[in-house]
Amino acid sequence: MARVCDICGKKPMAGNHVSHAHNRAPRRFLPNLQKVRAMVEGNVKRIQVCTNCIKSGRVRKAA
Repeated sequence: MARVCDICGKKPMAGNHVSHAHNRAPRRFLPNLQKVRAMVEGNVKRIQVCTNCIKSGRVRKAA
């Protein structure tokens, strides 16, 4: 299961854990994805959508 928003295509980003001693270790910033029943081309589908898309109204939830 890919961690990608089906609406905007947001993906995980790469960065570093930085400790107090300034040691660096790789980490991933994952998008906040939710499974939502939404209307897609007139049909109800379960899609993975980031919370920014849900808040901004880019997703029409199925009743």
